[in-house]
Amino acid sequence: MSPNEGFISLEGIEGAGKSMLARTLEAALRARGLSVLVTREPGGSPLAERLRTLLLERGPERITAVAETLLMFAARSLHVENTIRPALERGTWVICDRYSDATRAYQGAGRGVDARLIESLAQAVHGELWPQRTLLLDLPVEQGLARARARREGADRFEDEDRWFFERVRARYLELAVAEPQRVRLIDATQSPQGVAESALAALADLLQR
Repeated sequence: MSPNEGFISLEGIEGAGKSMLARTLEAALRARGLSVLVTREPGGSPLAERLRTLLLERGPERITAVAETLLMFAARSLHVENTIRPALERGTWVICDRYSDATRAYQGAGRGVDARLIESLAQAVHGELWPQRTLLLDLPVEQGLARARARREGADRFEDEDRWFFERVRARYLELAVAEPQRVRLIDATQSPQGVAESALAALADLLQR
């Protein structure tokens, strides 16, 4: 069995609907008799969740782009070793809301962090453990931000960013989809929740048939 078999990640800008899709996919996979774990980044383990709080909250001290990247990978290291790998080794399917593609898009394209640093950290933290399939939920930036801000009382540090930050993030995500079409599948997130779910399951059909 491949070490990443059953490892699915969900990516996209704010408001793309990843959390809703994660719950829908969990139910669909469980209905097929599969063991499923839904997790998220940053976070996914007790210590990683504490780092998530530091990363998302507005504090008095500025977090530089490089420091943010290092914190993301520190949280990811804890998440991978304490949650993701053990689950996959048990034969559990893992649905992860964001993974290293998010760092490529947000810290790389959004913040301008050197891509070589990001790739070297990814190699050090999880090596070849990339998702077997990544579902990229894509929609226009203005629509995504409107959704995100409508569902929360207050925005986090990332939702505070301007439109052009998210345009850069979205553009990088689309580049990744072109570069790795076998792994990264583009899902039209402007569809209804049912339409998104149907598209996502179609993108996973070959994995579910094995």
